[in-house]
Amino acid sequence: MIKSINRIVKTLIGADIIFLSAMGLIAPIFAIFVTQHIKGGDIKVAGFAAGIYLITKSILELPIGRFLDKTKGEKDDLYCLVIGYLIVACVPFGYALASYAWHIYVLQGFYALGIAMAWPSWCAIFTRHIDKGKEALEWGLQDTSYGFGAGIAGAIGGVLVAKFGFDVVFIIVGIIALMGALLPLIIHKEITRGDKNYFRFLRRR
Repeated sequence: MIKSINRIVKTLIGADIIFLSAMGLIAPIFAIFVTQHIKGGDIKVAGFAAGIYLITKSILELPIGRFLDKTKGEKDDLYCLVIGYLIVACVPFGYALASYAWHIYVLQGFYALGIAMAWPSWCAIFTRHIDKGKEALEWGLQDTSYGFGAGIAGAIGGVLVAKFGFDVVFIIVGIIALMGALLPLIIHKEITRGDKNYFRFLRRR
């Protein structure tokens, strides 16, 4: 079943699993980290941090998506995806250095910017290259794989923090996320080849 899926879709799903599963290690421990290790941190700070992320991401996603749609070819989508992933991958390292609530707020803003860049880009490439007749299967595979990865990561996250502490976990998360962020670059040739074919088509017209 998986063998019949094209390389671009498999790569996107693989990158998504690695990247989001890594970030999933943080999700169940984030509020505890804020209340225990940030000066002046409490549940209100954690809630405000979540609000900053969600609101900022929601504001940025539409103009970024509109820009990507107006730019012909797929190289911009791929680069935007990788850059967005890299921005987010740097956030856990920032958590390890954070001391005050405003540090967390700034990091959440960068987190939101990275996801706002990565998600529309990922969806654009995935939608264009999804195998015809396998749309439900491949979207289902993406969601199922991420669900398993995030679920396992969430369970492991608390155990790792209890054994090694927050800073070590943040560094591990950052390293794994960086690996996931760079993975889409292996389909660079396929993406650029598609752009060349697209521009040849335009010239013929």
